[in-house]
Formats: sequence, C-alpha cells, structure tokens
Amino acid sequence: MRQNQEKRTFRGNQVDRAKTAFLLLPILLSGCGSSAAHKTAANYYYLNPNKDLSAIGRSALVELANDSAFPQVSTDVTEALFQALQKRQVFGLTLIRQSDPAWRGLQMDLSSAYSLEQLSAMRKTLNCEAVLVGAVTGFEPFPHLTIGLRLKLIDLTDGQLLWALEQIWDTTDKTTRRRVKSYYKDRLLPGFETAQERLGTVSSLRFLKFVAYETAQTLQPKR
Repeated sequence: MRQNQEKRTFRGNQVDRAKTAFLLLPILLSGCGSSAAHKTAANYYYLNPNKDLSAIGRSALVELANDSAFPQVSTDVTEALFQALQKRQVFGLTLIRQSDPAWRGLQMDLSSAYSLEQLSAMRKTLNCEAVLVGAVTGFEPFPHLTIGLRLKLIDLTDGQLLWALEQIWDTTDKTTRRRVKSYYKDRLLPGFETAQERLGTVSSLRFLKFVAYETAQTLQPKR
C-alpha cells in the first residue's frame, strides 16, 4: 500500500513539473534566446539544461492542432516543420498524422498534461522516446502574413519537458522581414534575391518554410 502511494506521488510530481515548466514559458523564455547566421527570431523558447537532445533517440512529431480559421495550415506547418527538423539532424523523427489509427487509439488531448501511464502508452504505441506536440495558435494570410505556434517536446521516459516554444511571426515587423530577406539570400543564386525575398513575405508556403527553419534552429544539442 505504501509503495503504491509513493509511486503515485512520484508520478504526480513528475507530471506537475512538466506542466509547471510549460506554464512558466513566458518567464523562462525571455532568457533563452538563440542566434543563427541571420539571427533567428524564436526568442520565446525553453531548452532543458539537464537534457541532451541528441541522446533522445527517435521522436514522434504529431500533426499540429489548429486554432486558426484555416484548416489546411496545420498540415502545411507540420510538413514544413518535419522537413526542417530532419535537416537539423538533432534526433530521429517520425511524422504521426492526427488521422493515424495509432494516435487516434491513444485519444490524447494535445493541449493537456499527460500522466506517466499516458506517456508510457505513447512510447509503446508510437515506438519513440519523445513526442513533439503543439498547435497553430493563429494564422492570417492577408492583409499580411502572420502565424503563431505553440510547441513542446516531452521525454516519454520521465515526463520532463525537453524543449518548448511559443512565438508569433508577423511580416509587418521590420525585423521579421529582415530575417526573411537574409534567409532567402543565403539560399539563392545571385540575381534572384529580390523577387524571392519578397515572395517569402507574400507566399504562405514559403513563409511557413522560413518559420519552420527558425523553429528548428532553437533545438540545440549539448556540445
């Protein structure tokens, strides 16, 4: 009886710590900025200092939930994010669609905290060591491109929060436009920069690729 009670207490504490860390993002994130060649934007993210992301093993990216008025955007963002994370090569990655029978059978709420029993079920069913879940919190393709993301990467072995991000990208922001320009300039042949850079702020799919790139850049393994 006493062992069972201690076990339940341990599980509750683990889940509470994960939930607390994510709820404290607005406070934690301000001191965890990142920079790449073109000074990536994602200032609002949390990276667990006690975990090495490269040691996770295989992770599952679950198709993002969609809180916007545009049904297709969550699919497009998920695909762009999947590709950007694969290029990053921090850990192995599997893409799980919301319609996947394995995921639907788990009946998980993407926005809720998970018990250790649920984490264990995800680990076994999805055959991974960590799960990346989240949502498109908002999307506006016009009169200017804006998108918001909320993401979290959870260690399925102990329920700890490994990484989390909450960010809004808005093309009316001069700094964002400058980063888009730098992003495309680094990837295009001379003479094509101007048209393609503008396209990055008016084409939804190209803008989402830029957002996915900046998001992936915040996933830093220990050195």
